[in-house]
Amino acid sequence: MDLLPLKDLNRTLTAPHINRVLILLNIVAFAVYFLSSEDILLSRRVATSFEANFVMVPILILNGQRLFTLVTSMFMHANLLHLAGNMLYLYIFGDNIEDVFGHVGYLAFYLFSGLAASFTHILSITNPADLVVGVVGASGAISGVLGAYLILFPRSRILSLVAYFVLPVPAVLFLGFWFALQWIYVLTGTSSGVAYFAHIGGFITGVVLAVLFGLRRKDALRRRYGL
Repeated sequence: MDLLPLKDLNRTLTAPHINRVLILLNIVAFAVYFLSSEDILLSRRVATSFEANFVMVPILILNGQRLFTLVTSMFMHANLLHLAGNMLYLYIFGDNIEDVFGHVGYLAFYLFSGLAASFTHILSITNPADLVVGVVGASGAISGVLGAYLILFPRSRILSLVAYFVLPVPAVLFLGFWFALQWIYVLTGTSSGVAYFAHIGGFITGVVLAVLFGLRRKDALRRRYGL
């Protein structure tokens, strides 16, 4: 059964400025890369430079090289579908997490989740050939957002496309199904080039950070607004 989130029925109390900037940065980075790769804007050399300098390659990280790519790779995507899927999830779930953690706290949360996801992926590699395969995408960091959402807003409704129907699905069911699906992909070996262990690592990181810091901050936010 396929589940596609369309909107969450969970209003925010503050403007999600950081979430909007993160989405914009991802879109701009992809636009520059794609347009230059097609020789529409700038030149193919720009796209080649992106691939050579900003993609995270596990073997280089293990050797202590190009550590900055742990961050830059979070803002790169393989294709338009990859970008669109990630930005849809970030748009739907990120604003409420920023609401709880605050602007600076949310940025730190997002980056930390992405780093944890990348290291989980690297540590999960068993085939030496995969150590030289570059990794891009924001999904590890966004998985952290999903994990935090599960803890902080389990009863919120996610308006979702379920088969051919649009239904309000409780967040605990939607996100629980999503997390279980990542494990199914790992256990059945249907990775298709996707770093599912990064999703798992990011999600668990988000859960832990939400338990340690988010629940307390959520209570403080509600007291501040008299809710």
